[in-house]
Amino acid sequence: MNTAWLLPIIFSALTLGFYDICKKDAVKDNSVMPALFFATLSGSIFFVLATAISGEISRAVCCPVSHYLLTLLKSAIVSGSWICVFYAMRELPITLASPLRATAPMWTMIGGLLLFHETPTRVQAAGMFIIFIGYLLFNLIGKTEGFNWKSKGIVLIVAGTLLGAVSALFDKYLLHVVRIDRQVLQFYFSVNLVAVLGIALALRSCFGQKHPFKWKWTIPLTGILLIIADYAYFYALSADNAPISMVSLVRRCNCIVTFAVGAKLFKDSQLKSKAAALLLILIGVALIALG
Repeated sequence: MNTAWLLPIIFSALTLGFYDICKKDAVKDNSVMPALFFATLSGSIFFVLATAISGEISRAVCCPVSHYLLTLLKSAIVSGSWICVFYAMRELPITLASPLRATAPMWTMIGGLLLFHETPTRVQAAGMFIIFIGYLLFNLIGKTEGFNWKSKGIVLIVAGTLLGAVSALFDKYLLHVVRIDRQVLQFYFSVNLVAVLGIALALRSCFGQKHPFKWKWTIPLTGILLIIADYAYFYALSADNAPISMVSLVRRCNCIVTFAVGAKLFKDSQLKSKAAALLLILIGVALIALG
């Protein structure tokens, strides 16, 4: 199997881990919607400037109306996912929220098998199974910390995760079926996100804010790190025969970085039990790479 996608997606996962840490700090004791909007705006400005400096702007803006509407739909799906996840991150410990978010590959793998007929090797299938066991352990640990499936934070993280899985499958469709250029996809996806989340912020403001908004430097850093992680992700996914199920699995191992750094910064509990679950995820990722 072609594994040209592996190194860029590992880089994406590492960057995504630091993105999660900045995101947690950005929304901690803060108003979520303004933080989300300004993070997205910062990331979009960074991407547009980087595209212009690299001389790729003419390539990125060349997009027929039909393709543009598809990128707009992707932006709407991702906006819904991010709104749910950002609110959940304010409610949950980071060493619980990030691993739960990482369950998205389970749904993505099922979708990849059904929609794109992706078939992993036996070793890779064993790796996936071990990763899922690690995710299950995180769910059980969450219950001991007072969070169950009826908790607001858990409901939001599950909703955001399911929408994220839908977005990942849609990416595969846009890049390999519709054949949208990855530079075009990320450019219009980033720009459309600002518009969609700007509308969402305006609507939310009509109902008032329970939490005052405080500017933090982790807000723009959140957006910039996500752009970098997404660039590596789209690069990996555009590779020939890149399996969305395994690309998504490896990318979501960002929870390892989030755990290692975030646990110390935010002083979360039950670190030994969570570390054991993370070890299973590491073993699973190694099997996927070897497979």
